[in-house]
Amino acid sequence: MEEFLSSNGVQYEHHDVATDEAAREDLKRREIKSLPVTIIDDTEVIIGYYPKKLVPALKLKVSVDLSGKTEWLSEKYDLMLKAAVRVAQQLSDAQLEEQVPWREWTLRKTVLHVLSFPELALNSHTHGSMSTDDMRTSDEHLSGLTLVEDLAKYGDGVREAIVRFLASGDTKSFDRVVPAHYGGEVTVLELLNIILSHSTHHTQAALLALGNQHGHYT
Repeated sequence: MEEFLSSNGVQYEHHDVATDEAAREDLKRREIKSLPVTIIDDTEVIIGYYPKKLVPALKLKVSVDLSGKTEWLSEKYDLMLKAAVRVAQQLSDAQLEEQVPWREWTLRKTVLHVLSFPELALNSHTHGSMSTDDMRTSDEHLSGLTLVEDLAKYGDGVREAIVRFLASGDTKSFDRVVPAHYGGEVTVLELLNIILSHSTHHTQAALLALGNQHGHYT
């Protein structure tokens, strides 16, 4: 998100809700529960990394073409999902059930959220959507993953599947338009971009919580 804004000459203020209580309260007042979020002129709200909405809202004279970014996306997902797995691996099975400070979630639920959303975005190219119903079904399907070892194995599988998909050159699947809870009607590649930002934010927050609660993280 910040790279997009900076590269297009947009002046902005960055707020990290993991450490900025005023920013958390502002989002709570606006009833915004998803991140990242861009608020323009204190009125227009755009949730997620969604260039097709950001460009007109910010009156930018640029075109949006993600077709050449599959290698970049693959590298970012590889880094982010490896980091999420490392978060889990630094915890005991009991510590996974500790609550995070910024919402009523356990560390286990946070890690699963980070790992499952990219899988949902990936599967949209065959399933045809990433809806709230899809999210609920995923939560139910993954409810049995309670051990660190299971989370790590699942996360590695998601990472490998996304890297493989992005290296496939399957432009028909990349460009398939799907309805998504995050972003509205978007292509699969756009959705993967949106979810990358979303999961990266939660990974960073989990790393911060791990450092604060247990005095270490890598």
